Amino acid sequence: MKVAIIKYNSGNTCSVSFALERLGIVPIITNDPEEIIASDKVIFPGVGEAGSTMKYLKEHKLDKLIVSLKQPVLGICLGMQLLCNHSEEGDTVCLGIFGEKVKKFDALLKVPQIGWNTVCNLKSPLFKGLREGEYMYFVHGYYASGGDDTIGTTEYGVRYSSALQKDNFYGVQFHPEKSGLAGQQVIANFINL
Repeated sequence: MKVAIIKYNSGNTCSVSFALERLGIVPIITNDPEEIIASDKVIFPGVGEAGSTMKYLKEHKLDKLIVSLKQPVLGICLGMQLLCNHSEEGDTVCLGIFGEKVKKFDALLKVPQIGWNTVCNLKSPLFKGLREGEYMYFVHGYYASGGDDTIGTTEYGVRYSSALQKDNFYGVQFHPEKSGLAGQQVIANFINL
């Protein structure tokens, strides 16, 4: 199986790569359109800022490439947020796969949310073998609102979408690559879709 991790100016490629290697998969880390299109699965990781990242994706035509993909695609953290319609971070128009909007956490909360939190209302094969209320590791200051594409929710001052799915696109706000055995199961489930 060929798994591509999209390489761009923002991301968490090394940790995601190590998580895949623990499953016996050696991924390619690339921004080459032909390699990405030829892959069986694509992971779009993210750590960074929405506006500058979308600018980079557009300059390198990765924005059009990502939305055209037909194989399963998994967005992680910022990668998931960029698959949404719009982000309040930098008033950024995103890729528009998911209908949800990305909002900033209330200033009264400790932001970013860093640490372990539960994921509930699990509604996808992405969570096969996981229990309701499983703990995952989060680091983020923005969140995706709830909507039609929500397949998992988390509460931190507000209930938000911690997992999304539409067609072949999946997204998780948490970092499965840093979430121990439960996170490893999410990655394995994605690979087995």
